[in-house]
Amino acid sequence: MLKIVMKTIKDVKNLSAEFKQNWFKYVVLFMSLDVLNQFVLIPLFRIITTFVLQMGAIPFVSYSNLQIILLTHPFVVLALVVELLAVLIIIYAQFAFLIWMIKDNFAIKSSLKKVIQNLCHLHPGSLLWLMVCFLLIVPFANIVFRTPLLAKIKIPEFIVDYLTRTWWMALILIVFYVAVFILGLRYLLTLPIMIIQKTATRQAMKKSSQIMKQNWRKILIFLLLLGLITFILMLILFSASYLLQLLWDLLPGKFALVLATINLSILQLISEVILIWSSTISILFLLKQVKVGKTTIKQRISHFVIILIALTFIVAGSGIIFSNVLYLEGWSSHKPLTISHRGVNDENGVQNTVEALKKTSKYHPDFVEIDVHETKDNQFVVMHDENLKKLTEVDKAPKDLTLKQLQGLVARENKAKGRLVSLDQYIAAAQKLDQKLLIEIKTTPNDSHHFLTNFNRRYSPTILSHGYQVQSLDYRVVSELHRINPELEILYIQPYNFSYPQSVADGYSMEYSTLDSDFIWQAHLQNHVVYAWTVNDEAIMKRMMYEHVDGIITDNVALLNRSIAEFETNKSYANRILNYVIAFPVLD
Repeated sequence: MLKIVMKTIKDVKNLSAEFKQNWFKYVVLFMSLDVLNQFVLIPLFRIITTFVLQMGAIPFVSYSNLQIILLTHPFVVLALVVELLAVLIIIYAQFAFLIWMIKDNFAIKSSLKKVIQNLCHLHPGSLLWLMVCFLLIVPFANIVFRTPLLAKIKIPEFIVDYLTRTWWMALILIVFYVAVFILGLRYLLTLPIMIIQKTATRQAMKKSSQIMKQNWRKILIFLLLLGLITFILMLILFSASYLLQLLWDLLPGKFALVLATINLSILQLISEVILIWSSTISILFLLKQVKVGKTTIKQRISHFVIILIALTFIVAGSGIIFSNVLYLEGWSSHKPLTISHRGVNDENGVQNTVEALKKTSKYHPDFVEIDVHETKDNQFVVMHDENLKKLTEVDKAPKDLTLKQLQGLVARENKAKGRLVSLDQYIAAAQKLDQKLLIEIKTTPNDSHHFLTNFNRRYSPTILSHGYQVQSLDYRVVSELHRINPELEILYIQPYNFSYPQSVADGYSMEYSTLDSDFIWQAHLQNHVVYAWTVNDEAIMKRMMYEHVDGIITDNVALLNRSIAEFETNKSYANRILNYVIAFPVLD
């Protein structure tokens, strides 16, 4: 093992020397593709998705309308499938372009010609296997196949959280991740083989499996060591930037701001170069495993291309510097609303109970988020789950029992207990505490036909007079309640983000792992708020603040309060740089 590690260190050193010879070209190559993805392709695909959904009169794709879309909107489904295939083809083309540019010594015309040849060798049967291949290499994307398009493929965190609540589901998830990792490593060379040897996907996967069977230890150790080196370099960079800024903050006037802007901009640039170095030598290393070396093709880059690249980087660089000034001066800071998820703080009671509400209100959240189900007698009980068994050991749905029967049940969670209460009881307790509520309406196929009309009649006066808000994961609730009472502030809950905001909702609750500044910016242009859920990590809280979300839904209000205080109140530039580093960690 030691011999392999020493050999790996030597390989990293040799490949780094190769990178050093053309480091500027590598940086331009990777950053140009990054700019293309961030500012052209990703927005373009979102516009196309939004347009396709609009043509089908579909505001969003969600679990509640997925079956309807599949059965009644065949052209929308077809268009979305075609779009997915286009994304896969573009990712494949970009990686092919990277490989040919690296292999052929940055010969643009030759590389583009070979990329077209690679695309011509793709056939419909290869696309399915290509999709499988991309899904398998996601665990290695940040080191090997780093592209913003591929990075969009992820499992939302709320699904992972749900799957880890019981030991047997957590075990299945672990087994799944291990299997994906093993298969991803096994087929890691598939794309290079497809591109260089112009083979079909299945044949390339077979060859990759054969090569990896003999070399998996060497390749895995190389990737792990490369990741460790990258982490250490980033840590040194971030520490140096922070310590330097501590000194520069002592300077008078605007000198500290100027140096802080330069410091943060250089930090961003060098961190990008480090990641490009990591990606480049990993590709060079994998090409060597396929026994492909660099060629000596030389081709002059036209003046037009040089000017175009220069202008692109000047515009992008100016935008980054301007954004850094706004961030460092605090002009772009935006304090989000603090929202307690299900009325608890750091497991201080049973979710959706008055007992937990009383404890949580001491942390002064702007809103307490609760869940509401309709009961058998068309009343409203504060409860999240569609089955009572987990909290009360009663294997019934809220709709199976009357409100009086439900109020007799005791829920147990987090070594605490509390009675189930009606929405009226919870509102009364919240009013005594002067606590605003964010009421999530849960729906089931068994709800009454007058469910929303009844809810609006009974609670809209209280909701409006006390500044409460309503939200739902079911878009039918959002649209119908908006029609019944346009004065209510209604948010639509989104578990995944892949299109621009378009709905009758007044705002959105978005699962944080796929939420980005582009969606937030578009929502703000429409005067719609965006809340992020469910955020329980300090680094992610600060990232959401950096992205300007309007509210953060969390299970730990105390931690959120501390994170906001650190992000907003400490005006030193050093701490703002530290907050940036925390919000955007290494290899994220």
